[in-house]
Amino acid sequence: MPTIKKRDPKKENDWSDLVTQWRIRPDTTYLNHGSFSPPPNCVRYARRGFIDRLDENPMDFYLRQMEELLLSARESLANFVGTEVGNLVFVDNATYAMNVVAKSFPLSAGDEVLINNHEYGAVHRIWERKCDELGAKKVTCNLPVKIESEQQVIDSLLAGVTDKTRLLVISHITSATALILPIKKICAEFASRGIAVCVDGPHAPAQIDLDIADLGCDFYTASCHKWLCATLGTGFLYVRPKWHEHVQPIMKSWGRLLPAVPETWDEEFTWMGSRDPSGFLSIPVAIDFMKGIGLESFRARSRELATYAEQSLLDLYKASPSADREQGWYGSMAHVPMPAGDWGNLQLQLWEQVGIEVMIINFNDCWHTRVSCHLYNNKVQIDTLVKALSRLMKS
Repeated sequence: MPTIKKRDPKKENDWSDLVTQWRIRPDTTYLNHGSFSPPPNCVRYARRGFIDRLDENPMDFYLRQMEELLLSARESLANFVGTEVGNLVFVDNATYAMNVVAKSFPLSAGDEVLINNHEYGAVHRIWERKCDELGAKKVTCNLPVKIESEQQVIDSLLAGVTDKTRLLVISHITSATALILPIKKICAEFASRGIAVCVDGPHAPAQIDLDIADLGCDFYTASCHKWLCATLGTGFLYVRPKWHEHVQPIMKSWGRLLPAVPETWDEEFTWMGSRDPSGFLSIPVAIDFMKGIGLESFRARSRELATYAEQSLLDLYKASPSADREQGWYGSMAHVPMPAGDWGNLQLQLWEQVGIEVMIINFNDCWHTRVSCHLYNNKVQIDTLVKALSRLMKS
């Protein structure tokens, strides 16, 4: 393995060489890696190489190469996220994976699915539809407005449990509020009550050290196009062995290329019609890229930027965060409440007037700025954002 270059997370010059690893539009300051992240050049080129191989001879690629390549890529990802390859399948993204879980999880009329108010809007919609179809009920509990301890969060979730609760759906890192939740402890509490747990984890791979086997969850859904820096359209679903027999793909196809037939649950996801698998096949390149920089180095640097952004915005807004970063509630994102006002057009104004892409989110009837930092970002860009916000919010 090549030697990892030592870089000080606080020294801007130590990271400036990595900017050229991405192709960001010159008119854009991209501070929204947590939503739709640009892949580094090595991943883009790897994907193009697989596309070329497919285009040059689709028969040879599909019939003689694809299954072995997909299995190899799955093994690489499974090792990275801490599970066996037979427990993990490729899907387009975390939303697709959550739909698979909703389609497959056994619910009956009167059963309850527990969720909380920090969950992604699409996840709420997925389980509303599932519950409506079966006569089950989606129960939403509220996490504390000010989070001070892990037990406080766990107690808030347990307050929503009844004898009808069959499943907890919860984010590892929340999208709207950027909180890193104590998933391992939550899984243990719910397992002791016989309640399954589905973790929505699109923000976790690479942003934090992920070991799914150690978490004790029943399902884990994630996207690889965020902090891991794979391409858009790459995600995975983890299923605990006890649930394998229940899981079916949303779309029924061949599963395996004929004359082979699917024999295990994961093989049903191998051949999903004629589609472009290049994004999945380039995931190992993204993993190698991040490992080459050093995952702990990346985390230290991105958290340094997020901390700088958080403090700058807190000073600007004269606000306080929902939780303490020093206690481990936040990682590579900053999430800061804004002063009272209607800031619904501010995100578009930042783009149109300054060329900054950043999230302005309304959560619990309060506007927040969410800044997502990766290795192509720097503190000058954050300063530019803060100055633009100061100006636009006064106009």
